[in-house]
Amino acid sequence: MALDMRTRVERVREFRSTPGFAKLWRYATVSVVSTVLTLGGLYLFFRVLKVGSAAESNVLAASIATVPSYYLNRSWAWGKTGKSHVMREVLPFWVIAGVSLVLSTVAVGIADREARLHLHSHFLETVAVEGANFGTYAVIWIGKFLLFNNVLFVKPSVEPGA
Repeated sequence: MALDMRTRVERVREFRSTPGFAKLWRYATVSVVSTVLTLGGLYLFFRVLKVGSAAESNVLAASIATVPSYYLNRSWAWGKTGKSHVMREVLPFWVIAGVSLVLSTVAVGIADREARLHLHSHFLETVAVEGANFGTYAVIWIGKFLLFNNVLFVKPSVEPGA
């Protein structure tokens, strides 16, 4: 048992020094930046500026946060340089972001409606709305990483002799 645990710990230590871990760490960091922008924007638009419903504020906040997310993921997390390819990178990224946005907006709308009906507190409503946004993106985070890593930002392999 102790040997098995040591082996697992050693594997984790080895993984921490791989390019895959570095990429995952950078993706996680970009996600933190994006989350702060989204949740901050959601609060600003919904509670401070009162630009619309929680769902409308979510659309605005998440859409704004998606722009730096694309560029940070592409250039920093995956190390892609040069001009973005519209069909291979930009369009698929925005489709993924759009699906994520729809899911989070539905969750935020439901959370807002339920909070208004049952909680009767602006503070608790805000917590429910922000939690719905955060929870939705947390659930789809791994799937997005796998899509970005294996489909969207894959560097083309150079064949020998080419």
